[in-house]
Amino acid sequence: MTNHRIALIPGDGIGTEVVPAARRVLDAVGARHGITFTYRSFDWSCERYLREGAMMPDDGLDQLREHDAILLGAVGYPGVPDHASLWGLLIPIRRGFQQYVNLRPIRVFEGVRSPLRTAEPGAVDFVVVRENVEGEYSEIGGRMNRGLPEEMAVQEAVFTRVGVNRVLDYAFGLAARRGGRLTSATKSNGIVHTMPFWDELVAERAAHHPGVSWDQEHIDALAAKFVLQPERFDVVVGSNLFGDILSDLAAAVAGSIGIAPSGNLNPTRDFPSMFEPVHGSAPDIAGRGVANPLGAIWSAALMLDHLGHPEAAAQVTDAIAAVLAKSTVRTGDLGGTASTEEFTTELLSVL
Repeated sequence: MTNHRIALIPGDGIGTEVVPAARRVLDAVGARHGITFTYRSFDWSCERYLREGAMMPDDGLDQLREHDAILLGAVGYPGVPDHASLWGLLIPIRRGFQQYVNLRPIRVFEGVRSPLRTAEPGAVDFVVVRENVEGEYSEIGGRMNRGLPEEMAVQEAVFTRVGVNRVLDYAFGLAARRGGRLTSATKSNGIVHTMPFWDELVAERAAHHPGVSWDQEHIDALAAKFVLQPERFDVVVGSNLFGDILSDLAAAVAGSIGIAPSGNLNPTRDFPSMFEPVHGSAPDIAGRGVANPLGAIWSAALMLDHLGHPEAAAQVTDAIAAVLAKSTVRTGDLGGTASTEEFTTELLSVL
């Protein structure tokens, strides 16, 4: 019997509804594979921010450090600026624990209609690997002369050799285990320093992975090809900003951002990794019990795989595929009327 210590951060909005669903699935699949989980729940959220002036306590990272993984629901709510919620919780965890890979699998499932006529189930199955701790989302910069006609804002992008190389090596390694193809997102025709540097490092690291074929695409053309030819991709690697945009676009191509998962990975396992659905807090439906739990459940499957249980992870993703292909039970974002509870129960019945 293997036990894992899991930190639960339900967070805001529908996060508090989908995390319990993912926990039920984890417990069910764990019972079949000799895996148990010890959970500790943290009330770190925008509600805490409004109450105490901070998303999490000063020793938050120390409290999380003892866990094997973190399962997060959603962050953000009206009345709290997005930069306050993200920079108060998500980004400190990602950077403090060196979760430098953001992993976002994209798949068109049978039973989920893509908005693209040509995106067929089984044909669209790729992964976006996003650099997660530096790049365009740096803390370097500032604002001057606020409120005056000459007001200005400066935001610096930071690309380091070690930071780019490590995410590239992860992406090339993943491509080697999948279809053997990698596409790099760039914009070196317009961004004169950081993107040529990125391109040079891609070529350098490619030499260390001779079994992987690779190409590069300018981000604007790549976004168009995600829509026109999503089936051509296997692994796509991009900077923090490019990967962020591309992965949400790809989730929409797959039919619903409500099913999209993500993993914030520390591949060296020096720190816990964090897993979260992509959909956000969805305040328009929060509290109604109608949120799609699939993003959180698929994120839990990514967590199982990262913790060394690929068979259990595959059982969860197989159950997701089965319930979408064979059942008519759907939440509202997928065209149905099922509640979060009803959909979770349906998935557990085929697990």
